Amino acid sequence: MRPASLRRGGWRAIDELAEPRAAGGDVSLDAPPSGGTTGDPSSPGTGIAVGEAPYRRSVLRRLLGDRTAAIGLALIVLLAAAAAFAPLLTPHDPLAQDVLNKHAPPSTQHLLGTDQLGRDELTRLLYGGRATLLTALALGTAVLAIGLVAGTVAGFMGGLVDAALMRIVDVLLAFPNFLLVLVVVGALGPGLFNLGVAVVIAGWVGYARVVRGLVLSARERPHVEAARSLGFGPWRLATRHVLPSVIGPVIVLWTVRTGQLLLALAALSFLGLGVQPPTAEWGAMLDSARESLAVNPSLMIWPGVMSTLAALGFNLLGDGLRDVLDPRSR
Repeated sequence: MRPASLRRGGWRAIDELAEPRAAGGDVSLDAPPSGGTTGDPSSPGTGIAVGEAPYRRSVLRRLLGDRTAAIGLALIVLLAAAAAFAPLLTPHDPLAQDVLNKHAPPSTQHLLGTDQLGRDELTRLLYGGRATLLTALALGTAVLAIGLVAGTVAGFMGGLVDAALMRIVDVLLAFPNFLLVLVVVGALGPGLFNLGVAVVIAGWVGYARVVRGLVLSARERPHVEAARSLGFGPWRLATRHVLPSVIGPVIVLWTVRTGQLLLALAALSFLGLGVQPPTAEWGAMLDSARESLAVNPSLMIWPGVMSTLAALGFNLLGDGLRDVLDPRSR
């Protein structure tokens, strides 16, 4: 067991070795620039913890000041708020049918008209945002978590563990993601749960490969080597010194791929493999509107517009995050 004074001094040495982030070095949301840390040096880890809050506020200010990121964030927040407060924005039930009033034109009672079963189109769009956005966010976060853990373990442990995980990744990457999802859903059957299983199976490998590469680079940096020489265990090295250096690029990747995932989920629901009618979901609404395309084309236009705006919001936010967290990418 090393003396406490040596461990305290080791923390200060590690802080001094850490490369500056704000100047465009490491891309990190959790670790502040090494020159901006203050605090009582007699307290282990103080040099890192005290500077975290100002650095995060600085990242948030730069993010909101970036026009691309601000537009993307505004689109996502607007669509999410409209979906969340749908019961307050419309008095209609998204499943209520009125076949005597089908394909009604826009009016004060139905602002976007009604569909082929007399259901209010605006109401179904708002409630459909709940299913679409929640599904994309939940599945996007799930594949991120699995890929982050697998990539970190592979990159940090190395050896047989790395080789085994990367061979699994190589096998799954040999198939196009969309084709792999179709095969899995075809085997399990249509439905939201089975679609989620297929997306997780196909999606985590992309994150795992990216994270592994970032971890391989980060684990050789001087402050990580210094922490290792002080006797810190693998868990502390990975979570305290390696992950903060890789989380920034991973978040940027997550925002972009969540937008892509949203469009893919809508496409799969359009093919009848995802959310099933009569549930309001943008892809399922596109599927239901095919038979009425010649009579009422707006039934296909509005769900497509909403899906495009949501995906655009995530992509713009990802581009803005990349510029904010890594100025060298401008």
